[in-house]
Amino acid sequence: MFDAVVVSFDEARGDGLLRDDRGRDYYFHCVHIADGTRLIDAGALVSARRAVGLRGRDEATDVVKL
Repeated sequence: MFDAVVVSFDEARGDGLLRDDRGRDYYFHCVHIADGTRLIDAGALVSARRAVGLRGRDEATDVVKL
């Protein structure tokens, strides 16, 4: 698990970007927001798990609002 900030979230596409304290970015999709709301505000503090996505990029799963 790691803590991060939501940098951006596109409601229409349902995806966004998290940034951890080291400056690394992680793509995430709304289905990975743990509370099931499918919405999250930019600037929100979250905790998430790291994963490697289908395209080999860093992604976030199990996104939990703090």
